Formats: sequence, C-alpha cells, structure tokens
Amino acid sequence: MNKAVFGSIVLAAGKGTRMKSRRPKVLHEVAGLSMVGHVLRSLRQAGAGETVLVTAPEQDDVRTAAAALAPGLQLAVQEQQKGTADAVKSARSYLSDELRPVIVLCGDTPLLKSQTLIDLIGSTTERGDIAVLGFRAADPTGYGRLLLGNDGYLVEIREHADASAEQRAIDLCNSGVIAFKSAGLLAMLDEIGNDNAKGEYYLTDIIAIARSKGLKISVLECGEEEVVGVNSRAQLAEAEALMQDRLRLRAMDDGVTLIAPETVYLSADTALSEDVTIEPHVVIGPGVSIGRGAHIHAFCHLERTEIDDNATVGPYARLRPGAHIGTGAKIGNFVEIKNAEIEAGAKVNHLSYIGDARVGEKANVGAGTITCNYDGFAKHTTDIGAGAFIGSNSALVAPVKIGDGAYVGSGSVISKDVEPNALAVTRSPQLQRANWAQRKRAAGARANEKIDQTRKQQA
Repeated sequence: MNKAVFGSIVLAAGKGTRMKSRRPKVLHEVAGLSMVGHVLRSLRQAGAGETVLVTAPEQDDVRTAAAALAPGLQLAVQEQQKGTADAVKSARSYLSDELRPVIVLCGDTPLLKSQTLIDLIGSTTERGDIAVLGFRAADPTGYGRLLLGNDGYLVEIREHADASAEQRAIDLCNSGVIAFKSAGLLAMLDEIGNDNAKGEYYLTDIIAIARSKGLKISVLECGEEEVVGVNSRAQLAEAEALMQDRLRLRAMDDGVTLIAPETVYLSADTALSEDVTIEPHVVIGPGVSIGRGAHIHAFCHLERTEIDDNATVGPYARLRPGAHIGTGAKIGNFVEIKNAEIEAGAKVNHLSYIGDARVGEKANVGAGTITCNYDGFAKHTTDIGAGAFIGSNSALVAPVKIGDGAYVGSGSVISKDVEPNALAVTRSPQLQRANWAQRKRAAGARANEKIDQTRKQQA
C-alpha cells in the first residue's frame, strides 16, 4: 500500500514511574531524538494527516516538545488516568468525522517503522474493519495473547494473568497498536466498561465489542524488536542498542564505510553521503550531515555540524554546533570547532580552538592557535582571510580580522586587524647570554657539593 492520509492518536499520558526520572518517559531520547519524536516522525513518514497527542494535565513539557517536532499537532488532555480506552476517548473529538482510517499507538515505541504503519492501515481496507499489530515473542510472559479463530481473524485479546495454560503457550502477542477503518468506529469506546481489578477502561476490550457487531479484526505481524516498549532505564538502553544497529546497517547499505560499526554512534537524523568513511569510536550527535568522500578519523565527537565533500576530521576532534567544514578542508587531532566556517581547502591540523570565526579558503592555522572569542560578557568574531598563515601558539583576540594572504608569526597575540599580505608579530625581544648555562651548571654543582659536606659532618 502506498502512503495514504489517515488520522492517528498517540498515547503519551503515562507517568513512567519505573524510569525514576523527573523527565516524562516519552521525552527520554533514543539516538538523540525523544521517543515520542520517533513515533511522530514515523507517522509523518507514513502519511498521517491529523495527529492527536494525549497527555496528562501536568505534562506541559511533553506538549511543548511534541508541538515543536510536529507543527499542526492536536493536543488532548486525559484529565484522570482511567486506562487506554479513556485516553482515546479524550482525543476522539479532535479527529474529523469523515477521516478514514485512524490508528492508535503509544508514545514509548521508538522503533516502530513507518512502513509497518502503512501496512497496518492497509489491513483495515483489505482484510477487515480493525487491524491489530502483533508480534511473536521469544518470551511471551506478561504480554496479552492474540487468540485467532479458524478463519484467521482475531477473536480476543487475552491478558496473561487471565490466560489458561494452553493460551499462555501462544507466542503471538499484542503490541498495543490498533488501526480502525474509520474514525466512526471509535464510537464503540462508549460501550467499554471498567469491571476489572483496576477499575480502568481498556482499549483491548473493543475487540470483543467489535466481534459482537460482526466486524472483522485482522492481525498484522511485525518483528518483536520493532514494538519494544520502554518502561525502565534498562529497556531504554536496549532500545538504543537496537536503534543503533538499525542506523548503522542503513548507513552501510547507503554506501558508508564503518570500520568498526559497533563502536560508532549515530543520531536519528544523521545524514551520510556515499563513500564516507568513519573510523572506530566516533559519536555523531543530532544535526550532522557529512558529504561524499569525507573521512572521519577515530575518537571524534560531532554535533549540529555540516561537513562537505572530501573533508577530513580528526582523530580526536570535536565539532560543536554551528561548525561548517568546507570541501577538502582538514581538521586534525585535538581540534575544537564551534560556530565557525572553515572554508574549502583550509587546514586546522592540531591542538587548536576555533570559535565564532571564519577561516578562509586554503588558510593554514598552526598548532596551538586559539581564537579568544569570549570577553566574559559577549562572544566576538575572528575573520581569517583566504590563504592566510597563522603561526603556531598564536592567540587571536576577537573581534579581529586577518587579511587575505597575511602571516601571523608564531607565539603572537593579535588584538588588531592585520592587512592583507602583511606580517604581524608580537613577541618580546629574544635575549642571549653567552655561557650562561655553563655557569649555571657549575654553580649548581658547587651548591650540591656543599650540601654533601654538611651531611657528612652531621653524620
């Protein structure tokens, strides 16, 4: 099935007490993106139209974060935690009556794929009125079981605690993701009761109600890892590992060389072009794009950075937000770049900090160079012209401009602009005292001899 517009309801009102965190569970990140962000992105990629996020009254931070990720998102509040069916009811009025179909899913399933959502929606038009996403669990303990009839359609979702020994042997489990052929089918929510141990309204009860009305409920299966829910820090780490494996495989399939894939950490939005090479122990945070043929050496950390074609970075380099490394530029070992434009062919090869700056085409920045960009109150800009040469161990005190082709002598502190093609040097005069070292060593030897004589006398 191709992408088609459908409605969706994302349940994110859970408190996630097992996370033991002041941060709402769905805002914890996997590969640099919140779990609810992953869900919203998958929905958008699948073609979701109207999307409603259900939160608890006190979850302003969830609503703010989600709205920033998904402009046009509808926000519903579940005033009291009365179960999943009650949460869906709180969102029902936000969906257009004519909208067909609609999908309900949880905000803590970051590994759910957009294609799976497309296929699930397709099941409501091709195989029945409602479609439930199921999976085969290696250990089904604790999961609700999907009980199928002889016709292959779903008869009931039986919770583990209520299942017989025979039913517990079934490994087909409920993921909690349900799709309806039309938003109108959500009217069945009003028939769900709360006659259970917790006194809550369970969305899974809608299956029996639908069956009693002669509706067909199909089951679509997906891989178990895709519907892993996150309720603890350990499960968050498991989801991160699974996501990293997925991102690494995708990168290699797209023509990227990962020399030691298990040591490279990517973000959900990392953009890698063909023939990029990434060496071991590289961490790529959010907002990074790397151009064709670029080479990232070992032990680099990158975030919110753009690297153009054939550039090289590292080893042991840190590129912070706002760094742009031009075509063929070289950033070497123990170099930190922040909010700076390193233009094509420029070199910053070792032990330097370049912040709030421009380094012009084919300029060379020597080892130990620092742009002094912060005066304790505000940040200031350093501009280094094309072809300029900055000698080692120089300090450029911003705001300052080094002209095209200019030279800065090693060890200089530059606080005034340097004209193009000029030489700027700021050093104390070099003094030389003949035979000073020889006299110093002789004086030291005499002092040591006196100390030895004193010790012998005292003994």
